[in-house]
Amino acid sequence: MANRPRNELNGPHGAFEASCRKEEFALELFDRLWSRYRERVSYVSDYERIVHDSGATFVNDHIAFRTFANQHPHTGITTISRIFEALGYRAAGCYQFEGKHLNAVHFQHSHPCFPKLFFSELKTWELGFAAQQAISATLSSHRQPIADRALTRLISLDDDKQRDWTDLMDTVLMQFHELPWELPAMEHVIALNKESQYAAWVLVHGYNVNHFTSLINSHDVDELDDIEKTIQALQATGVPMKDHIEGEKGSKLRQSATAAVVIDVEVLDGGSKTCMPWTYAYFELAERNRITDPATGEAVRFEGFLGPQATNLFEMTRRS
Repeated sequence: MANRPRNELNGPHGAFEASCRKEEFALELFDRLWSRYRERVSYVSDYERIVHDSGATFVNDHIAFRTFANQHPHTGITTISRIFEALGYRAAGCYQFEGKHLNAVHFQHSHPCFPKLFFSELKTWELGFAAQQAISATLSSHRQPIADRALTRLISLDDDKQRDWTDLMDTVLMQFHELPWELPAMEHVIALNKESQYAAWVLVHGYNVNHFTSLINSHDVDELDDIEKTIQALQATGVPMKDHIEGEKGSKLRQSATAAVVIDVEVLDGGSKTCMPWTYAYFELAERNRITDPATGEAVRFEGFLGPQATNLFEMTRRS
């Protein structure tokens, strides 16, 4: 299948070559998720301008999502990861964050240009009783998971002669863009934040994208050829950045991020709908270096994630 023209969303994924309809659908889905994220995270426009002015290239390294791991109702990573499994993604690495009560799995696609996906889940049963009650009160209204027939349609896209997938795309996007439960109570959000800022974040944002990530290696210009130079360029435009880089110079993975933007979220206060400001998302930077593949002895780029680095990056959405 020939290179497709960049779609009307003008996102970073639309110009990649797709070999089948499932890949086309996935690339459009990523750009639609990007469009909502970009509208909310103002620092993305600053980054895009820097990349454009320097003649660099932007490739998205990975997309991150957050979930609750809960038994009744049953929720967690699979609540949303199955959508991407139907589109050809497969689990590639597992991670534990004991101090934060989190599990995570990263997924990869066989297409070399597709972003990795990083799904995390909060083990609700490890929190205090009051926190568990606050989460349960919200999760009791969790919508039904995406229907099996929708997953079947995703798997069968290559065999589907129908060219219009608008309704299927709307169904999939709803899983991310619409809160999967009724509005949480303001007092629950504030109380949860004291024990787990991650829990409070998921309560108000649901399965919305947590962050997209610039792959520094893709820039391909001297001005932005490492993470330090990219951070300096962002800071020069006034973008607030994390106070240090995760990972030593020359190590297999180095990461940093902008500050998280704050947006208004809807909550219930005494049963009435109102808005309150809450942290949403940041824009992440990742510089990946080479390691020796133990199976082949060849030098390959490291494509995984490192627990200690991810632990510190989780904190970027902390709300005081």
